[in-house]
Amino acid sequence: MPVFHDSSIETFEAFRDRLKPTRVVDQYQELLTDLCEIRNPPFKFKREHAEETAAFIVSYTQGRPLETCGQWVYFPWNSTLAHYLPEEEHQEIRTARNRNIITKEEQEKLYGICVAYAGLSVGSHGLTTFALMGGAKHVKIADPDTVSPSNLNRIRQDFLAVGRKKTDLALEYIYQLNPYATVEVYDSGVTDANIAAFFEGADVLVEETDNLEMKIRLRLEARSRGIPVIMATDNGDNIIFEAERFDLDKTALLFNGAVGDITLEEFKTFPPQELPKLATKIAGPAFVTERMMSSLLEVGKTIYSWPQLGDAATLSGVAIAYALKRLALGQPLSESKREISLDAILDPEFEARHDAREAARAQFLKTIGLTS
Repeated sequence: MPVFHDSSIETFEAFRDRLKPTRVVDQYQELLTDLCEIRNPPFKFKREHAEETAAFIVSYTQGRPLETCGQWVYFPWNSTLAHYLPEEEHQEIRTARNRNIITKEEQEKLYGICVAYAGLSVGSHGLTTFALMGGAKHVKIADPDTVSPSNLNRIRQDFLAVGRKKTDLALEYIYQLNPYATVEVYDSGVTDANIAAFFEGADVLVEETDNLEMKIRLRLEARSRGIPVIMATDNGDNIIFEAERFDLDKTALLFNGAVGDITLEEFKTFPPQELPKLATKIAGPAFVTERMMSSLLEVGKTIYSWPQLGDAATLSGVAIAYALKRLALGQPLSESKREISLDAILDPEFEARHDAREAARAQFLKTIGLTS
């Protein structure tokens, strides 16, 4: 967790000497210069305003040395001591370029919600993108896994992250972006023992786990609490997006009815060979791309696992963040499965291959037993 300097307890010098940081980041004057320009929009087209900026800094700091202003924060994971503006001003400069696509009042709503993220592979993109937009001061993150080398085709990390907990990497990013955030970590994933705590206080669940039983368990808990669930599934270069509005209807079927009125007890009776059919129903068989269909049939034969691409993971993060924004602002959000297809938008031959795609889809669904 970040360590905040408290001037009522010790001097800054004592704080620094006690922690012995190996790196100090102090761009406080640059932060104040940025704040001055944000609060004075006409400066955008005024070449020279150095005197006004200097006067603003003196007024803002009341003449105190910059070192004594704002908030010093120490990050133990990288032994770095950094100088931040107070929370209100920090949020102001961090979201200034959102205006007025997101208004000040709307920004406060985005910051005020609590989002629970289960699964931090694709889910990490939703977490970081919404954080970049100034959303969710309070987040809950759950994932039991560490970063594997094969994760690095879709997670924004490098090989120095291999073997590290996904939750640790997410926590570090969020706190360094906004040290005033509250991050609750469930580094064993969501379990029977902690599922109630994971949901407590959450306004929305972003569900990006791989485990089908956990997908069902999480939705049952979300439904009982009236918490909406959003999920993005990578699909080749595209994604399939779905929202489940349990906040509007606590009797709604899981996965918007894609697998009927399924229960955990029923799921546990499914033979292993039935699970690919169930997963395909949940994802949306009408949308799966040709290459994804052919690849799924090769899992365990010529390829190790189902393919996932970095562009689709990134696009998932965009869709998740957009949906979170709409939920936070009380705006309508579609509940049905939606394909967000770069192929359909950018491939000029997409429409011409419609019949071939549908023939491949029919054969795939027959092969996995979804049709006769």
